[in-house]
Amino acid sequence: MAATRAIRFSARKFQELVLHIATRSQDDPRFGATKLNKILYFADFAAYRRLGRPITGARYQRLEEGPAPRQLLPARERMLDSQVIQLEQRDYFWGVQQRVVPLRDPELSVFSKQEIEIVDEVIEDLWPFNAQEVSRMSHNEPGWRLVRPGDDIPYKAAWLSSAPLTAEEEGLGHQVAERLGR
Repeated sequence: MAATRAIRFSARKFQELVLHIATRSQDDPRFGATKLNKILYFADFAAYRRLGRPITGARYQRLEEGPAPRQLLPARERMLDSQVIQLEQRDYFWGVQQRVVPLRDPELSVFSKQEIEIVDEVIEDLWPFNAQEVSRMSHNEPGWRLVRPGDDIPYKAAWLSSAPLTAEEEGLGHQVAERLGR
């Protein structure tokens, strides 16, 4: 059995990804802190599925509103201190939306072409949804459902699916079980 590589967090890629997402989402009236968390989560987990590694290596914890990267608040503070971003408060229906506003362009050279494609797909897929809706979507993720509140969601959970098996998949499962005598 092959040894699995340890997943390492890249603070630089994380910062540049936050900038990229915020830049691409400037015209999205539904973009705020919750949606940023979910875009980061869905992008890292999609990259893990497709590329065998996440983009940033951030650790995502199960919160009531859905997955959130543990590194976001410290990174955001560093980005505010170094004047890379500013936070903007906007009235939004039932409350206040907190938006990350980029003060410089992201350095996309730290990403592969495939990583940017994945992130852009996630941004596009989530564009029509507000914070409450993307939160609900994240609650359907097997990884979020498997762990207790406050625990980290393992990247390997990206391979799990909550979709029902197709008839073809079910038939294949029965064939394998028969071959194994079960």
